[in-house]
Amino acid sequence: MIVGRRPGVFVRPVSMEEGRRLQRIGRTSKDPVRLRRAIVVLMSAQGQAVRDITSLLHVSEDYVRDVIHAFNERGFDALDPKWSGGRPRTISDQVRESICLIARTSPADWKIAAFSTWSLTKLAEHLVNRHVVPAISRETLRRILHEGKISWQTTTTWKSSSDPDFLTKMHRVLELYDTPPIDGRVVCVDEFGPLNLMPRKGKAWRPFRSPRRLRATYNRYDGVMHMLAALDLATGKIYYRIRKRKRWREFLGLLKVLRARWPGEKLYVVLDNFSPHKHPNVRAWAAANEVELVFLPTYGSWLNWIESEFAALRYFALNGTDHRSHGEQNAAIGAYVRWHNARAEPKTNFAPDSPIRAWTEYPARAA
Repeated sequence: MIVGRRPGVFVRPVSMEEGRRLQRIGRTSKDPVRLRRAIVVLMSAQGQAVRDITSLLHVSEDYVRDVIHAFNERGFDALDPKWSGGRPRTISDQVRESICLIARTSPADWKIAAFSTWSLTKLAEHLVNRHVVPAISRETLRRILHEGKISWQTTTTWKSSSDPDFLTKMHRVLELYDTPPIDGRVVCVDEFGPLNLMPRKGKAWRPFRSPRRLRATYNRYDGVMHMLAALDLATGKIYYRIRKRKRWREFLGLLKVLRARWPGEKLYVVLDNFSPHKHPNVRAWAAANEVELVFLPTYGSWLNWIESEFAALRYFALNGTDHRSHGEQNAAIGAYVRWHNARAEPKTNFAPDSPIRAWTEYPARAA
């Protein structure tokens, strides 16, 4: 026991090891809450009264007493910034888990036909009606769901592949990505579009409550265009053509341009199952000109590396624009592609940590 203490609130006797630990926290802690609580405990252990501690740290006497009582009850866990004083929880951990489980269900599971999803108010009423809790506010419910890692999310869709050779085709594509053949070049090809003349929503830095305005009504008098593009994985550069149609003739024209660009090299062209890609004339020309068409699995376009480049093109070059002519829009696309190619690097490491690489069978639905 520390000798000479005046009557009042003090921490329990601390050992030499606990005292050194408190000193170490007081010197090294980067968390201001943990640091302040450690100093309160250390000063109390040294015989400082509550009033003396409050005058030195400029905190309330109630705060000092709460920290001292908490340390006496919980030890060093009471220094954790997550701990706070106040009354104990009125909703137990078990009830909180039940609330999180119920929140993940649909009202239809409870034979509630009036609505298809929960709001905080409706969920709170349901919990009270089911006697899960006697009463609960929306804010308390929101905090419980947040602590339980339950968030408000948009429903997503999942399209499963009906391709019986899904795994074989997928691993073939991944093999080309991971170890490009020494006798040729891997090129990813796809169509981007249709390129409409229309205002496109986008994002921009603007003053508060002063968004950029785009017209809401428009006419498509000039029709649409289509972009046929190829991504060279060896350099990361994009090559493209913009045409009015995207038939097999336009696609074959792109292949001929690619063939002329890399003479003497076999081309491994990764592409989806769009019907012009499989036209007999395209297949015959490819077989006669050292071009291997590597088709993706059905509904497996996400395996095409050029898709990520299309997403960037749409975000940086088209979103937030309102081009009035195809010439103007095509010039914007061309400027972005030139900017991209000037900074392009070889494409490597396609989804290295993705679970798809561990698939031994194709999942029928999303987990």
